[in-house]
Amino acid sequence: MDFLSNLALGFSTALSFDNLIYAAVGCILGTLIGVLPGLGPLTTISMLLPFTFGLDPIGALIMLAGIYYGAAYGGSTTAILVNLPGEASSVVTTIDGHQMAKQGRAGPALAAAAIGSFFAGCVGVLAMAIFSGPIAQVAFKFGPAEYFSLMLLGLVGAVSLTSGPLLKSLCMIVLGLLLGLVGMDVNSGVVRFSFGSTALWEGIDFIVITIGIFAFAEIVTTLERKSSSDAVVAPIKTLMPTRTDIRRMTPSILRGSALGSVLGILPGAGVSLASFFAYSLEKKVSKYSDEFGKGAIEGVAGPESANNAAAQTSFIPTLTLGIPGSATMALMLGAMVIHNIQPGPQVVTRNPDLFWGLIVSMWIGNLFLIILNLPMIGIWVRLLRIPYSMLFPAILVFCCIGVYSASYSLLDVYMVAGCGVVGYVLAKLDCEPAPLLLGFVLGPMIEEYFRRALVLSNGDFTIFVSRPLSAFLLAIAAGMIVFAALPHLRKARQEAFAED
Repeated sequence: MDFLSNLALGFSTALSFDNLIYAAVGCILGTLIGVLPGLGPLTTISMLLPFTFGLDPIGALIMLAGIYYGAAYGGSTTAILVNLPGEASSVVTTIDGHQMAKQGRAGPALAAAAIGSFFAGCVGVLAMAIFSGPIAQVAFKFGPAEYFSLMLLGLVGAVSLTSGPLLKSLCMIVLGLLLGLVGMDVNSGVVRFSFGSTALWEGIDFIVITIGIFAFAEIVTTLERKSSSDAVVAPIKTLMPTRTDIRRMTPSILRGSALGSVLGILPGAGVSLASFFAYSLEKKVSKYSDEFGKGAIEGVAGPESANNAAAQTSFIPTLTLGIPGSATMALMLGAMVIHNIQPGPQVVTRNPDLFWGLIVSMWIGNLFLIILNLPMIGIWVRLLRIPYSMLFPAILVFCCIGVYSASYSLLDVYMVAGCGVVGYVLAKLDCEPAPLLLGFVLGPMIEEYFRRALVLSNGDFTIFVSRPLSAFLLAIAAGMIVFAALPHLRKARQEAFAED
């Protein structure tokens, strides 16, 4: 009865006229942010946070939350249509989503992302409502050693994202880790790899890396092809998935929703890890694994479901533990403090209208997103009909505006151009950049948790295997390495026998 009464309180709060408007405005802004190349929820929430000072605390948080999960929803649009991920969680969507767009199946790809996002968002909200208390207790069991092992498992899982040689994937991960080390060390305060530039003290922005390596490199390689217009303007027969598409993507949506709901509660890179893990899982279990990287609809539905479910459940540690799982969640935490709301285990009892009203508003927001965006799929798909000679300058302008607005630094714009050259070289060498980006995102956190674990254990490296949960995660990582290396070893062995 308590659960039903709490839900009734949540509906009465979320269905008020003002809160419905705040939810709609947040979802629309979030989707727009996800669609525009180079922008993201972190920048937008940072800019809008001062404007929420005069709002009701519940309404302010509902709007900011709508921006957050709306951007996760809308990020798939540019990832599919123009091969430009706005966030780390959208990187995986580009692998198969953009290939589907090139094949004239942008409509089914966007529909799969929309349907998967809505279902996963509902699952995430339900998980947050039912399991927020028990899951918060599980999160307490994760110490620095467990987080290090989890991040390492994420990096190992990145190897399965690529269809190329294992060595190239490992090199991309190492390159991403090195780029992630640029800037000031949070423990010692020592500045590393800044080359004397104060602008690099805070490190390289994720937006710089992703726009340079994906957007700029994609533009150059597309312009290099003689039939660049044919590569972009593909014939589109239908906007909705076929029965075969629905049959193939339904299990992926279910698996992605479950995986994302679990990983989203882990402070760190839960949303990013969820999409990468979901893609790895789909590639392993799908009957159509040979189609991955060539336009498999499972490669869109699974990761999109996972990252949207994780976007919902990432509020659990922020609300119940006061532990932000990402920079965006840290802003949400700051918004709560600004409005005199103390996050922590007591937030459910002290502010039940806020907690349950926010949960119900997320479900309403997901309904808004699918109602607003499914009819607009045709508009997004028509972007492919724009001549590329007109499309790529607009993309470049939006990218540069987004990069500059993130930190108001011209150096970032120059660095994007440099990353574009690197991305072009990687494309020529057939090196897929997805593992690089995951290494860049997880690298600083891996280092932080690794050093923190060693400090707690007085330099004893056995802490990573003496703790059961950490040892279990490391065992899975080792198994994945062996599993990934076996085909390459088998192929090398067969070639050696053929030469003999």
